[in-house]
Amino acid sequence: MAFSDLLEQVGSTGRFQVVHVTLLSMPILMMASHNLLQNFVAAVPPHHCAPHANLSMSSIGAEDVLRVTVPLGQNGKPERCRRYAHPQWQLLSSNSSESLWEEDVEEIEMESCDDGWYYNMTEMSSTIITEWDLVCDQRALKQMGQTTYMGGVLIGAVMFGGLSDRFGRRVLLLISNLMMAVGGTCAAFSTSFTMFCVFRVCCGMALSGLVLNSFSLIVEWIPTRVRTVVGTGTGYCYTTGQLLLAAVAYWIRDWRWLTLAVSLPFYVSFLYSWWFLESARWLVLTKKSEQAVKNLKTVARINGRHTEADKINIEMLQESMKKEMACSKGSYSALDLVRTSTMRTITMCLSAVWFSTSFAYYGLSMDLQKFGVSIYLIQVIFGAVDIPAKILVTISMSMLGRRPSQCGALVLSGVMILINLLVPYDLQMLRTSLAVIGKGCLAASFNCCYLYSGELYPTVIRQNGMGWVSMMARFGAMVAPMVLLLGEDYPLLPGFIYGGAPILSGIFAFFLPETLSQPLPDTIQDVDDRGFGWKKAKRLPEKEDLATKDPSCVLLKESV
Repeated sequence: MAFSDLLEQVGSTGRFQVVHVTLLSMPILMMASHNLLQNFVAAVPPHHCAPHANLSMSSIGAEDVLRVTVPLGQNGKPERCRRYAHPQWQLLSSNSSESLWEEDVEEIEMESCDDGWYYNMTEMSSTIITEWDLVCDQRALKQMGQTTYMGGVLIGAVMFGGLSDRFGRRVLLLISNLMMAVGGTCAAFSTSFTMFCVFRVCCGMALSGLVLNSFSLIVEWIPTRVRTVVGTGTGYCYTTGQLLLAAVAYWIRDWRWLTLAVSLPFYVSFLYSWWFLESARWLVLTKKSEQAVKNLKTVARINGRHTEADKINIEMLQESMKKEMACSKGSYSALDLVRTSTMRTITMCLSAVWFSTSFAYYGLSMDLQKFGVSIYLIQVIFGAVDIPAKILVTISMSMLGRRPSQCGALVLSGVMILINLLVPYDLQMLRTSLAVIGKGCLAASFNCCYLYSGELYPTVIRQNGMGWVSMMARFGAMVAPMVLLLGEDYPLLPGFIYGGAPILSGIFAFFLPETLSQPLPDTIQDVDDRGFGWKKAKRLPEKEDLATKDPSCVLLKESV
């Protein structure tokens, strides 16, 4: 029998799988909280220079103190980073103040905020911005905080992927849960911005470990027929997490307590993760067949199949895993991603798709304050739009195909972002609506490229391929916050870049082969036979389709 038959024998969709998938999905609810935490812990409140330290405010009011110490900007509000070198008492005179402001204010000696800043803390009680004065000359450090976190995600993707293949999914999942919990707790009690960034890098690394090993354990214990349903369900867990973050941040306005609140649940995940069973597939491939048999017997008993549990032995398991073991004997590397012209085209186009999708997604999602409405409300809207977006793209992929769905989602998102640049800032409702549509299209693009990439890469190098495009996505997420800094001198440039990148990558996606109703390719030769995107995809020769006959090898290779 094949391993899929053995899994059916012990119960492929029984009580064990339901509890197993549910518990593995719980931490995914909190992943969005860490990915998008920067929107709340690094919110920039209205601020201006503090008055001179030797200025007495006993005889005049706070408004007059502000008037004589801080000049007004072109928007009519106090400037954020400059003040008068000396109090301008003459500005309190109603007769002279207006003429002085219009004609002579530029000639008045200015200085930086030597005595610190005053922050309007109406919305929040504290943020890392107010904690360490990350404004004016230090404002770039705000974006650096998110970039270092995404750098941790990138490092974790490279590190945990190899470690899980060597030491197993379960032990790396335990380490990742503990690392996320401890890293988040330490970040909440950081005494400096540098310490905060260090522990956020740890959280980013842990997040990659959680994603890689959670999905590996999920797909390696479920049959192929429910993989799409389970994958969609876990994707909606992340969407729900975005809504949950908005609710938690609304009630907890202090950045330290908020960081702690989204980190403590991972201690619970760490405790119950000891219950998880290691993948039987991985155990057999690493010459640990006895433990694999023991785990399969446990699954059978949990699913109420005691008779079948007694029938399982090492010989039966090794016989059912022959194909998986044969797949693992091949010698392939990342170089095979560019070995042939077809593989080079696929890898180049998918790299552009993943990079731009992640780049624009986090470019929109990580700057909620620019929309001029409550960041809590916009976070809810941005999270809720993922629900219909993922449903629509799933229908589109099934009816129109993967390639038009991927191209359409990317191009439409870019067009929405570029149109937003032409909308006056006063029309906040229209600006927000366009941004929400754009973000929904990017969420749909993410949903599409996960499935599309797995179908484009052949079984023998699918893990290498998925690892590469995942790395490109993390790189895009790292670059996205830094582009916002260009807006200081060129306000329209960040939006132009965020909108142009998806449109350009949508053109790249047009050159990918269509995979709708096509069997999964097993070898590089299968991919070459299928051809390029501008040609009609050829039906591969009828053969044993690993996706339906024996999915274990495919699941093992494509779990990321």
